[in-house]
Amino acid sequence: MHHKGKLKILYVSAEVSPFAKTGGLADVAGSLPKALAAGGNDVRVVMPGYKAIKSPMKYVVDFPVKMGDNVKTCIIRETEASLPFYFVDSYDYFDRDGIYCHFDDAERFAFFCNSVLEMLPKINFQPDIIHCNDWHTGPICMLIKERYNNISFYSGISSVYTIHNLEYQGNFPREVTSLFNVGGEVFIPDKVEYYGMFNFMKAGIVYADIINTVSSSYAKEIQTPQYGEGLDGLLRKRGKDLYGIVNGISYEDFNPSTDKRIYKNYDIKSLEAKKENKYALQEEMGLPAGDMPVIGLVSRLSGQKGLDLIIERIDDIMKHDLQFILLGTGDPYYESIFTGIKNRYPEKMSAFIGFNAVLAQKIYAGCDMFLMPSRFEPCGLGQIISLRYGTIPIVRSTGGLAETIIDYDEDRENGNGFSFTEFSPDELYITIERALSLYNRKPEEWKMLVERALTRDFSWNRSAEKYMELYYIAIEKKLV
Repeated sequence: MHHKGKLKILYVSAEVSPFAKTGGLADVAGSLPKALAAGGNDVRVVMPGYKAIKSPMKYVVDFPVKMGDNVKTCIIRETEASLPFYFVDSYDYFDRDGIYCHFDDAERFAFFCNSVLEMLPKINFQPDIIHCNDWHTGPICMLIKERYNNISFYSGISSVYTIHNLEYQGNFPREVTSLFNVGGEVFIPDKVEYYGMFNFMKAGIVYADIINTVSSSYAKEIQTPQYGEGLDGLLRKRGKDLYGIVNGISYEDFNPSTDKRIYKNYDIKSLEAKKENKYALQEEMGLPAGDMPVIGLVSRLSGQKGLDLIIERIDDIMKHDLQFILLGTGDPYYESIFTGIKNRYPEKMSAFIGFNAVLAQKIYAGCDMFLMPSRFEPCGLGQIISLRYGTIPIVRSTGGLAETIIDYDEDRENGNGFSFTEFSPDELYITIERALSLYNRKPEEWKMLVERALTRDFSWNRSAEKYMELYYIAIEKKLV
């Protein structure tokens, strides 16, 4: 049918940058569709119409949506950015503050899933591919196969389901099943039932034509009990339909030679200007300015991020002539520990507890090294952004970090950072020491490493090509 021709793609996500964002999912949803559209495909994005979204929108259509025994009204609005963005709105479900964490999230996202499929004939868009993301959209894959399978409008639609983070699965009481107007027969362990609950993510994994996650390493890891969050058996069962594609970053937004957020623009030919970013950052963070190595960390402060490894060896790390700059918010436990370390080492450590996108860029640009010792990391963007700014990552080799960062001491030809495998404070410490040693003793080699980082291509174009291949596989599968 579509042998490698242009495709019609509906991209469905609960958050999309710049409209609504809590994390990496929004960045992907804001960038990948644009890269796909640049390839000549008809790409449209749909998300919930949260109250906080301020963009001007125009009314498109409204229609009733059956939710079990009730009927709710769905209003579709649209904003024309670089491509069509549709917003699924409802006074009952989305006219309130915040994105998640409401008592009726199951019902809110069930409504979203139902509405997305009901919307298609009404906006006269018949996609080849519906690309669903994370737990909020998993049931769409189920609905295509269980509820819309006999309606000719929908029979040619293939589904691709992307897992950005397997930790959040959307487990809700079994009564939720009825909201999708499907029979009780889907509520079995082979389908959506999970320990007596309806599992949104499981619906995506069971029913999607093709599943992928945001790095090849994570795709393998989640098929093991250690990383599978209770779904590893199912993921092994679907292993032949499970792929990994690493996220890109926007080369327009993240560009050291044009970025308005950093102190001074630079590129591979003007690396001395990178140093000026360092001195300005030291000053802004209240640290003595000087040419010692500066290590940065920009992160959600959670157990996933491997912060315990740093805390465990912080006194040894601080014996070196270096500075450590941290930006993050999250678990109060980590917030208070890092504040404590900052108070113990006021000349060496600075911590900004909170979210600050401009400061994040200044850290990416102004530091020499970037620390990411994650316990698990589906893809990770921090290490990719830091490479783009010529800042050398020190990472634990897991998930996307394993796929994007090659250890310099192990492979001098291709190395672009420093990494360790065993999740232990000692391994982290040894790895930091290796990075410091190269920086201090072999400045010419360090400079070459920085230049190598600046020339690597992690733009969305490469990832978009791989997603196109995945879409063709999903379409072939449907035709068989």
